[in-house]
Amino acid sequence: MIYLELFLNFLKIGAFTFGGGYAMISLIRETALANGWLNDFELTNLIAVSESTPGPIAINMATFVGSSQGGLLGAILSTLGVILPSFIIILLIATLAKNLLKRPIIKSALSAMRPCICALILSTSLIMALDILFGIDKIGTAFSFDIRAVIILAMIVLSKFIWKKAAKKAPSPIALIVLSAILGMGLYSI
Repeated sequence: MIYLELFLNFLKIGAFTFGGGYAMISLIRETALANGWLNDFELTNLIAVSESTPGPIAINMATFVGSSQGGLLGAILSTLGVILPSFIIILLIATLAKNLLKRPIIKSALSAMRPCICALILSTSLIMALDILFGIDKIGTAFSFDIRAVIILAMIVLSKFIWKKAAKKAPSPIALIVLSAILGMGLYSI
C-alpha cells in the first residue's frame, strides 16, 4: 500500500538523517529514485521548488513526493514520517536531559557526525551540478553542456559578488532565487 510505503520510507529518512534538511536531500533523492516515484529531472525541479518555497526543504520535499504519489493523504503521511523522529528526539532531549548536550560522549558523537553531514551535502551538490550544467546524471552518461544553466549560475555568482562588495553584506537568498527565476524564464524561452 502506497500510504504505508510513503510513511515508512520518510520515517526512516527522518530517523537516520542528522544535519537538517540539506543532509536529507540525498536520502530523499535515493528513496524517490529507488521506488520509481520521481525521475532525476523531476527531483532537480523539486529541489529548486522546495528551496524557494517557505519552510524547511526536507519537509517541502517530503510533502511534494507524498502528494505526487498519494494525494493529500500521501502528503500528510510523508510529512508526518519525516518530522516525527526529530519531534520525538527533541521532545525527549528537552524534557529528560537538559544537560545531555554538555556530556563529552554526546559532544564526541555529534562532532564525529559533522564530516558525514558535510559529505552528504557536498555529494548532493556535486550530483546536481553535474546534472544541471553538464547533463551527467549517471556514470557513462554522454556529456551535454547546458550553456543557459552556466550563464545563469555565472550571473547569480557575479550578482552576489557585486552586491556584497557594494552593500557590504550578502544579498537576500530570496532576491537571488527571484533573479534566477527571471533569468531562467528569459534564457529558456529563447
